[in-house]
Amino acid sequence: MASEIQTRVLRKITWRIVPFIMLLYFVAFIDRVNIGFASLTMNKDIGLSPTVYGFGAGIFFWGYFLFEVPSNIILHKVGARIWIARVMITWGIVSAAMVFVKGPTSFYALRFLLGVAEAGFFPGIILYLSYWFPARQRAAVTALFMAAAPLSTVLGSPVSGALLEMDGLLGFKGWQWLFVLEALPAVLLGFVVLAFLTDRPEKAKWLADDERRWLVETMNVETTSKAATASDSIWRGLADPRVLALALIYFGTSAGLYTLGVWAPQIIKQFGLSTLQVGFLNALPATAAVVAMVLWARHSDRTGERTWHVVIACLIAAAGLAYAGLATGVVAVLVALALVNIGISSAKPPLWSMPTLFLSGPAAAAGIATINSIGNLGGFVGPAMIGWIKDQTGSFVGGLYFVAGLLVLSAVITLLLSRAQTAPVEPVPQSR
Repeated sequence: MASEIQTRVLRKITWRIVPFIMLLYFVAFIDRVNIGFASLTMNKDIGLSPTVYGFGAGIFFWGYFLFEVPSNIILHKVGARIWIARVMITWGIVSAAMVFVKGPTSFYALRFLLGVAEAGFFPGIILYLSYWFPARQRAAVTALFMAAAPLSTVLGSPVSGALLEMDGLLGFKGWQWLFVLEALPAVLLGFVVLAFLTDRPEKAKWLADDERRWLVETMNVETTSKAATASDSIWRGLADPRVLALALIYFGTSAGLYTLGVWAPQIIKQFGLSTLQVGFLNALPATAAVVAMVLWARHSDRTGERTWHVVIACLIAAAGLAYAGLATGVVAVLVALALVNIGISSAKPPLWSMPTLFLSGPAAAAGIATINSIGNLGGFVGPAMIGWIKDQTGSFVGGLYFVAGLLVLSAVITLLLSRAQTAPVEPVPQSR
C-alpha cells in the first residue's frame, strides 16, 4: 500500500510541478543568454569590443551575487508563488529594456539590473523542489528541471537566429526585436505563476486527502531525520564550509555554462556562417546534453553516488573546452561544444542534490542561494576572461583553456569535499 501511494503521489506531483518549472527556466535561460546571439550584430552597431562585451555579459552575475541570498530568504518566508511571479515579471521588463542600449555604460547597467531582477529564481526553485520531493528522487527531478537550460539552446538558438533576420522591420534592429519578443513570455508567465503554483504540500488541493497526508508526513519525517545534523539557521547556512566548497565547485561549472551561452555563437560564426546557420548549428550540442544529463542523473539516483558523477562530468567539459581551442573546422568545434554541453549539464543535478542533505529550513534557503550567488560569479569570470584574452591575442584559445582549468579545479574540490570527515556528500546511507 505504501509503495502504491508513493508511486501515485510522486507521479502526480511530478506531472504537476516539473513541466511548469521547466517552462519557467526555459524562458529564464533564453533571456539570460540571448545576449550571445544579439552580439552577432549588436556589438558592431553600438561599438562594443570583445573586452567590453565579455565584461558586460558577465556583470549580470554581480547583480545576482548581491541580491541572491536576500531574495531566497524572502521566498522562504512569503512563499514561492508570490516571489517567483515577482522575479519573472521584473526580469521580463528589464530584458525588454535592452532595446534601449546605446553603448558600454547602458549595456553594463541593464545587464546588472537583469541580474538583480532574476536573483533568487534558480535557487528558489531548487529550494522549492526540496519541499515536494524526497532526497532519493531529487537529482532526477532536478535534472528534468535543469534540462530546460540546454533545451532553451536547442529551441531558442534557431529562433534567435531567425529574429536577427528581422533587421530593419519597423525601423528596429534585429537584436532589438530579439530582446523584446523573447522577454514577453517571462512577463506573461509571471501572472500564470500566481494562479498555478502551490507553495507547500499542505496547500495542495489538487492532491487527494490520503495523498496529501502521505506527502506531508514523508517530507516531515525526512526533515526530522536530518535535524540532528542539519544546519537550520540562516547564519549556519551561510558559514558552513561545505556550502563554500560547493560554491567553488559551482563556480567552475558556471564559468563553462556561460562561456557557451555568451561566446558559442561567435565561436561558431568565425567559420564564415550566417546568423541563421549559427542558430541551427548551436542547437546541436545542446540536444545531446539534454539526453545525457537526464540519464546521468537517473544513474546517480539509482546508485546513490554523487561525487564521481560530478567529477567525471566536470572533466568531460574541461576536455571539450581544450578540444575547442584546438579545433580548426565547424564539425570539430561542434563535437567539442557537445562535450562541454554534456559535461556541464550532467554535473549540475547531482551537485544540486547535495546542499539539502545537510541544510534545512532558513539555512537551506540561505545556503542554496549562497552556493548559487558565489558560484555564478564564474559566469562573470569565464566570459570576461575570454573577451579580454581575445582582445589581447585575437584568439579564443587562451580563454577556453582558462575556463577548462576552472572545471578541473571543480573536479578536484569535489573529490576533496567527499573525503572530508565533516562533509556527508553521499545522499543515501549505504546498507550493510
